Amino acid sequence: MAMHHDLPRTLSIGLIALALSTAACQPPAANASDPAMGDHRVRLQHEMAAAMAKRDAPAIDRLVAEANSLLGEKVGEPENADRYVAIPAEAPPLRMDDIRRLAAKMPARVEARRWWRIGVDPLKLAHPLREPADAISGLLATHRAGLDSDGAALRSAREAGEFLLWTQRQAGNGVFPFPASRGLSKAPPFRASAAFLEASESRGDMDNKVRNGWLIDDGGDGGLQFDNGECGVAMLELHAATGNVRFLDAARRAADWAIGQPLSVNWNYNSFSVYLLAETYRATGETRYRDAALDKALYGLLPGQLRDGLRAGRWHDPHNARPAYHYIMLRALASLATTLPAGNDERNRIEAALQLGLRARNADFIGPGAANKDKAIETLLMVREMYRDDQEFLDASLTPQALDALERLVIVALRTGQDPLSPRGYGRYLAYAVDRAGR
Repeated sequence: MAMHHDLPRTLSIGLIALALSTAACQPPAANASDPAMGDHRVRLQHEMAAAMAKRDAPAIDRLVAEANSLLGEKVGEPENADRYVAIPAEAPPLRMDDIRRLAAKMPARVEARRWWRIGVDPLKLAHPLREPADAISGLLATHRAGLDSDGAALRSAREAGEFLLWTQRQAGNGVFPFPASRGLSKAPPFRASAAFLEASESRGDMDNKVRNGWLIDDGGDGGLQFDNGECGVAMLELHAATGNVRFLDAARRAADWAIGQPLSVNWNYNSFSVYLLAETYRATGETRYRDAALDKALYGLLPGQLRDGLRAGRWHDPHNARPAYHYIMLRALASLATTLPAGNDERNRIEAALQLGLRARNADFIGPGAANKDKAIETLLMVREMYRDDQEFLDASLTPQALDALERLVIVALRTGQDPLSPRGYGRYLAYAVDRAGR
């Protein structure tokens, strides 16, 4: 199974959610010699950051509208054109013996790609911590579904969890950090982090940003929220599976760190903290986590979503209009909405945005095809479970149709010996398949 995600830019040193492509605003020839356009983008970025810090909703909306005006017809269009995979017309469901066979292979496949070891030198790492977090989540999904007959999945998940606990202790400030390596990977997250480190070094503030070879402070950019959110949720899952309070304590520390982070003008960065905080509330019942999640969603996530027009439901800027980020943000909204009381005004607002966003991209699966598999299947399975008793919501959001189409694509890939999903999506799909097949 794939151990990577098609998610570029984890530690962008620029404020990218409103870093509008000049090519999207004017003809290329005009932009090439127009420094005013660059100045305009920088002004938008700084004003948006200031408005978010003040929780000034009218100013945030005004700046989003200004950005949308600059984008024109390109608003809601992803920076890289969607590439669709055709959905097979049919694919017989997996049988229980198929499911058990696939699940039994999962721990060995994760182990074959395992790079995480306590004591590893982060300055020699070319992998982010989201990878062991992803493995933990997928392994535990098979364990919960009764597919871990010899306990190998749980053991592998615990080992990855111990590694993540060690990295958090190495960071020392509650965050799950990012390797401070340079020049070892050409992947966008590592190129961006290297540029950030070089800039920090030139300013002379490296001591505040790096500890024990780990990047522990992103200077307010927000990029560290990505791995911190993924790892924190993995800790919650480990606690639920093992009862070991050390994993819950680690999730709390990650959530407390997330509460203290400023809102980023990159909408999807904020969503990682919304997800972690909502799930921490679900695990602990402490309302401060839910309150912080709601605050970050209202001011750092919802304002970027288009409410009308051809691409209603998508996020307006080219970066966050990408399908992977789209489903990541919907995952956060689904998690948050279901922590709020039914009929609550905020829940109604979050659910309206969630339903609109689901329709916007779920329609792809019953139209041109799949533009994303991993994050789509994770989010759709979550929505299906969380809204199991609300068929009206599921139907209105096109979730059953999209999930059925995506399942056909995954089944065909599995039957031809492919690994179509990362561990999290793979494990959660197998657990869903058990539910479909019956024990």
